[in-house]
Amino acid sequence: MYINFQALGCRLNEAELETWANQFMQHGHQVTTQAAEADVVVFNSCAVTAQADRKSRQQIGRLQRSNPNAALVVTGCHASLNTAAVQSYLGVDLVVDNQQKEQLVEQTLELVAAQTVSNMVVEPAFGESPNALLLRGRHRGFIKIQDGCRYRCTYCIVTIARGAERSRSETEILAEINLLHQQGVREVALTGVHVGGYGSDIDSSLYRLLNEILLRTEIPRIRLASVEPWDLADNFFELFRDPRLMPHMHLPIQSGSDTVLKRMARRCKTAEFARLVDKAREAIPLFNVTTDLITGFPGESEQEWRQTVDFVSRTGFGHVHIFPFSARAGTRAASLPEQIDGSIKKSRSREMHVLAAEIKQRELDRHTGTRVEVLWEQQINSDLGQWIGYTPHYHKITSMNPGIEAASITEVSIDAVSAEGSMLINEENRPQVAVAEIGRLDARG
Repeated sequence: MYINFQALGCRLNEAELETWANQFMQHGHQVTTQAAEADVVVFNSCAVTAQADRKSRQQIGRLQRSNPNAALVVTGCHASLNTAAVQSYLGVDLVVDNQQKEQLVEQTLELVAAQTVSNMVVEPAFGESPNALLLRGRHRGFIKIQDGCRYRCTYCIVTIARGAERSRSETEILAEINLLHQQGVREVALTGVHVGGYGSDIDSSLYRLLNEILLRTEIPRIRLASVEPWDLADNFFELFRDPRLMPHMHLPIQSGSDTVLKRMARRCKTAEFARLVDKAREAIPLFNVTTDLITGFPGESEQEWRQTVDFVSRTGFGHVHIFPFSARAGTRAASLPEQIDGSIKKSRSREMHVLAAEIKQRELDRHTGTRVEVLWEQQINSDLGQWIGYTPHYHKITSMNPGIEAASITEVSIDAVSAEGSMLINEENRPQVAVAEIGRLDARG
């Protein structure tokens, strides 16, 4: 049986797909990257914003139309928040709630056995299975270390959809990382809903987990996905002195105004966030901090917005994900007074995009003239031998070097920043091609 996996939204959704793919393969089934060729399509949906909800609905429709004969399994936050509606969508055969995801493979196999999916051929698996991550064309493994969140930020629907915090055991996480490494994966990223809260329910912590990973695995590169800027131990950034722990963290601030943060029910004020960033940069030179920002949160005054602009400018970020506020039914923020007009949200978003691009350019400029090890992930132009990869600081870099191989890690020089300031450029071993070819990459990357 051929199974295709689709995800929308966060890295946690990707991590779950990787787990299911490996489980299906252990049962003797095969992974395909083409939905039109699959006997079963598994879609992990998203509902973080109203737009994500809409995209999830649209994607379900596209998947059904692309392969109406496949069994369509839908899970994730959109499916969990709208179970009855998703069950009624054309072509949906099974809806798996977030709380039942551990049974997704079992439920799917029961479904296809009952339906007798056409062209289903099940062969027993012998020997070591190939890695599902690499079969899906990905080179960084996302490791789900926990699920759920015990906090309730007023704008967030994900904590409602995901439920209470549940941490995976250290033993299970270590085993998964070691298996991925044995199968050729060179980098993993730890992900979850509230990564910083890992271990609160099993007498552990994120610090302890990272220390165990550094001691008991040999995978070359370890990353952290999004981590809320609280619950981190005072000595947390000392861990990053081990070069296997990549010098980058995504710490969502959401607003640079303390009064807005209070209405959001965030547990970190701007001064505390700034101290956290200072600790990271004091421990590791050029430590890259990226963040999320919501524009036009209910009641956000012009003065509060100026505070946010000033805070972002003073702090500096390698990248800023900018989201106009999206009212989600079921959250407290949806019913707060003084909802901001859409035109103001868009205006503030545009202003922040300009500022964020300027700050990112300055951040990238600081890396020119250095040498770094790059994990090469994708060839985007075979004629030119042009590759895209990521530095340890999680900056995108391009090189026109025909000698590069997928999933390899090589040391290269950082020679320039691309014309639009979106990525780094390595010019070693570059064939004689027009410099404009690299500039064009900005539009695609």
